[in-house]
Parts: sequence; C-alpha cells; structure tokens
Amino acid sequence: MTAETSQTLDRGLRVLKLLADTDHGLTVTELSNKLGVNRTVVYRLLATLEQHALVRRDLGGRARVGLGVLRLGRQVHPLVREAALPALRSLAEDIGATAHLTLVDGAEALAVAVVEPTWTDYHVAYRAGFRHPLDRGAAGRAILSARQTAMTEPGYTLTHGELEAGASGAAAPLIGVTGVEGSVGVVMLSDSVPERVGPRVVDAAKEVADALR
Repeated sequence: MTAETSQTLDRGLRVLKLLADTDHGLTVTELSNKLGVNRTVVYRLLATLEQHALVRRDLGGRARVGLGVLRLGRQVHPLVREAALPALRSLAEDIGATAHLTLVDGAEALAVAVVEPTWTDYHVAYRAGFRHPLDRGAAGRAILSARQTAMTEPGYTLTHGELEAGASGAAAPLIGVTGVEGSVGVVMLSDSVPERVGPRVVDAAKEVADALR
C-alpha cells in the first residue's frame, strides 16, 4: 500500500474479488484467513458492502456477491462498446461485412456493438442486443474455444448457416482482458468465408483487447 491508497477500500475490493471467484460463498473465518486480517475487520467490511447491496449473507452466514453488482455491471457494456468501435469500423470497412463485438451474458452470447459497412450494396442486418446460445454461431464458438484451450493467442472460428440461413461468420476471442469474456467477428451473406477474413478478424480482436487493457 502507498500513501495515496486506502487500505480499507483495498480490503473491500479484495473481499468482492474473493466472493466473485467462488460459487458457494465464504464465511467470515474463511475471508479472515484469506485476507490476513481479524474477524472484526471482516465483519465491518461485510456490513458496509451489504449496505450498498454489493454483498449478501445467507442464513448459514456465508457471504456472496450481492445484486448491487449487477447495477454496476450495466455500465460496463457502454464503456466496452466505445473502446471497441474504432477497430470494428475498420474491420467492417475492410472486409465489407457487418462487424460485431460479442460478450458472454450467462449462458448466452450478447452482441453489444455492431458496425455495418458503408460501401456495400447489401449486408447482413445484425443488431446490438441480439442474443444466441454460446454453442451456435462463430461468436459464441470462438469464446468456447478460448475457454477449452486456454489459448494465449487468438485463433479464429468459422461457421455457416448456424444463426441465419445463407450467412457465414468468422470470429476470434478476446484474449488477456481481465473481467471481459467475448469475441470480435464478422457476418456475411456467402457460402464460405474468404481466406483473408480469419486473420483479419484475429487482428481486430487483438486491437479491441489492447483497447480494453
């Protein structure tokens, strides 16, 4: 800790991170051991976080992340979208296809930013807010691939006709962005994806990842 930082705030944020990393919650004793502080300090931290609905405690006394975190999370998508737009615009114009940034939302893939090319006669209509299962479509499959292989460099995923008849997709996962799980991709009306599109999508995913770090 430096003179410019708050020890109490630091501990509170560490509590939230510890709770976010577990599905079954943590007791005061477990948090005390993990933080290296006494139980009284933990009780005070939890009481403060509960007042802001960032933490809740069940009948057994285990602390879990509270619903107040969701209200904070709603502000993440606009920030991520703004950071991604330059790379998406460049990708859409270069490929001549609709480019999108997709993030994980529960068990679904959620398109949070979409950019359509300006110079094509026709392209796929794909809107922000569109949802689909993670195991269908290039965007979701790219995310699942990154999960399964723990890749450090993005590859790309190609699909055809999984979300819309006659449409093909290419997507690459975002790699190395803490707290954000997603992919960058394009969707086009074609029977197959041109060879250069996959590597170009990978480059765009790297650009977005760099913007978010």
